Amino acid sequence: MLYAIMCEDVDNSLPLRQAARPAHLQRIQQLVDDGRLLAAGPHPALDTEDPGSAGFTGSLIIAEFDSLEAATDWADSDPYVAAGVFRQVVVKPYKRVLP
Repeated sequence: MLYAIMCEDVDNSLPLRQAARPAHLQRIQQLVDDGRLLAAGPHPALDTEDPGSAGFTGSLIIAEFDSLEAATDWADSDPYVAAGVFRQVVVKPYKRVLP
């Protein structure tokens, strides 16, 4: 089943993100390699593709996992969590309807 992992950043998270980004992207790449990733990306703090030093306010990952528990465990093990990037992480089942 698909699960949405919705993450909200702490204030001024950009330096924390930058430090943990390589390890974070490596984990995301494993989802890609396994054919389990539907979408992933950050929420820019400004209404632009590149928010510069304003950074990001959170992230969204939609991926396939065996269960809510597995998705939550995966999310809790993210390098951004360990680095203190996220204030809150919410994991919910996701039903793709369109397209």
